[in-house]
Amino acid sequence: MNKERKLLGEERRAWILEYLKQKNGPVTGTVLAKKANVSRQVIVGDITLLKAHNEPIIATSQGYLYMPTVSNERVEKIVACCHDRSRTEEELNIIVDHGVSVKDVKVEHPVYGDLTASIMVSNRQEVRAFLKEINETKAPLLSQLTAGMHLHTLSAPNMQTIERAEAALKKAGILVEEN
Repeated sequence: MNKERKLLGEERRAWILEYLKQKNGPVTGTVLAKKANVSRQVIVGDITLLKAHNEPIIATSQGYLYMPTVSNERVEKIVACCHDRSRTEEELNIIVDHGVSVKDVKVEHPVYGDLTASIMVSNRQEVRAFLKEINETKAPLLSQLTAGMHLHTLSAPNMQTIERAEAALKKAGILVEEN
């Protein structure tokens, strides 16, 4: 990308899309803005327009990710958990240590209904980066709105992998079980 040349409109959005497709991890809006020679706010608007055109881009705490539809290589399951803020790192590490990715967190708010936020962590390094961002911004966890009760969408190569992670969460007293 030529630093002197500012990309405009459709050309910039096409470039953003191709750039994200080529990356194996998240890319921050700041990085995209510098490379496109525009402001971060322009990038936020571009991402919004790309999403409106059904491009599978998600915003995570580490940056933007292009998430194409994956074939049935992975399975997903939603699990219910409950714990206070101090056990968040423990919970996420238990899950990723079993080879399971945490896609999101969801809570049921009494006014807004279901609130969902992308997490997208698959290893301890990503857990640390996610929690660092939470702590540096002093952002509350969604689960703080619901006395620690929340749901996670888990993703793994097979259901047995998720079941092992669930067993470890149960042993730790984090998994909410049906009565």
